[in-house]
Amino acid sequence: MVTDAKLTAREAWQDALTAATERDTSLTTISSEAVDPVYLPDEPTEKFERDIGYPGQYPFTRGIHANQYRGRLWTMRQFAGFGTPEETNARFRFLLDKGQTGLSTAFDLPTLMGLDSDHPNSLGEVGRLGVAVDTLDDMQRLFAGINLGDVSVSMTINAPACIVLAFYLATARLQGVPWTRLRGTLQNDILKEYHAQNEFVFPPRESVRLVTDTIEFCTREVPQFNPVSISGYHIREAGSTAAEELAFTLADGFHYVEQGIARGLAVDEFAPRLSFFFNAHSDFLEEVAKFRAARRIWARHLRERYGARDPKSWALRFHAQTSGVSLQAQQPEVNVIRVAYQALAAVMGGCQSLHTNSRDETLSLPTEEAVTIALRTQQVLAFETGVVNSVDPLGGSYQVEAMTDRMETEAEEIFAQIERAGGAIRAIEAGYFRRRIADSAFRFQSEVDVGRKLLVGVNAFVEPDAVTIPTLQIDDEIERRQKANLAHIKAARNAANVGEALERIRGTAASTQNIMPVLLLAADQHVTLGEIVAALADVFGRYRPGV
Repeated sequence: MVTDAKLTAREAWQDALTAATERDTSLTTISSEAVDPVYLPDEPTEKFERDIGYPGQYPFTRGIHANQYRGRLWTMRQFAGFGTPEETNARFRFLLDKGQTGLSTAFDLPTLMGLDSDHPNSLGEVGRLGVAVDTLDDMQRLFAGINLGDVSVSMTINAPACIVLAFYLATARLQGVPWTRLRGTLQNDILKEYHAQNEFVFPPRESVRLVTDTIEFCTREVPQFNPVSISGYHIREAGSTAAEELAFTLADGFHYVEQGIARGLAVDEFAPRLSFFFNAHSDFLEEVAKFRAARRIWARHLRERYGARDPKSWALRFHAQTSGVSLQAQQPEVNVIRVAYQALAAVMGGCQSLHTNSRDETLSLPTEEAVTIALRTQQVLAFETGVVNSVDPLGGSYQVEAMTDRMETEAEEIFAQIERAGGAIRAIEAGYFRRRIADSAFRFQSEVDVGRKLLVGVNAFVEPDAVTIPTLQIDDEIERRQKANLAHIKAARNAANVGEALERIRGTAASTQNIMPVLLLAADQHVTLGEIVAALADVFGRYRPGV
């Protein structure tokens, strides 16, 4: 326990609580009864002090703030993106008008794979699963009329993340917003792509070098921005268990920490800006235990293994998204109920940011009506249920504490297996992560198939007639308009400057210099995302998994 030597842990927490500001709202029950900020045992045991402790203190099992949501609610951040930048800009504004408090950007498949909209392999995919962003011009139109200094922006992209970051920073500069004011998150977690999602371009080592470049650059130049969101979400969606999601995610986080230290950064310089992204699945108590265990494990490893001394380095901050894979096409209105329980788990687990899926996301991108219901689910949770009035309300539950301990033990066993495999990169190359996820997915589906695990509307309580709901339709005209705009940009730019920018990217990629400065120069010359990825691939090669 690290506190002022003159204070006990409890006294230190009480001092922090006294100093904290509370929201200007009633924090009593619906019957106007007072609620304590946190509930504690009458006589704390040594195990309580060591493993559970007090909110806002090491090991942060009970949360990273002394008063958690009594001081500030989580950021409500619905994932949005489709069509051209104009369509997504309109959806951003719609969600902000409905009370959303942060933006979250979904990119289309060509952008995620580092392809321009006019690439032959992009045909039929432009703007379908997210927004198409080919150039700085697209990024400017995406955030037109939205001051980037006033809103926290998350961008879900990985292989070309450093390029998208360059477009974003260039847009902020054109808006006149200093980079020191930018708040938000770049997903930029390439390791999980090799475990689960498959949206990689370059080999693992070269990809991690690009992630480290962004961490180093943001540490120096964009200090309030999270350069990587270490993601378990897609690992879980691919079929892992909760403990595997937890362990694989934290193992990836440890690898980025080691790369930052190897780059010459002090761990306390960059660790406070590493954030996490977890899945909020349907097993309520197990999910709460997973979030609590994640904080405790991260705090211990950062302090004891990597020598971090700043408590902000120990405190794991995370975004949660409700489970997309749990949504069912049968009886889609039931998905609203699934999402509500999953969101409750994320909040009881202490998330800092939350996305609730819409009822129709197993069928299409969400309609305005469906995404409004999903956002309202968060608002009811925040303002009507009372679960935000105390910190870690399930702390001390025999079951939750036992599940938290079990989750931690399983994660440590997996860390040891990854170490024996030679570390994260060698474990990827050996197919360790993929095999474990595939085995877990097979076990779960087998139990569903034989009826030992029940899914409402799928293998239990089935309705004889199909239920239909409105779905969002993407106009084919969107692809034509995006390609026409790209052709206009290419025709108007200076070809010699573009060629010089691409040559500088190749040269920097072949060196040990940070890639970000030359990407920013390329953005200013309207070099496209696909052209930059191709130049990097000339040096790095493209990854073809062997397993």
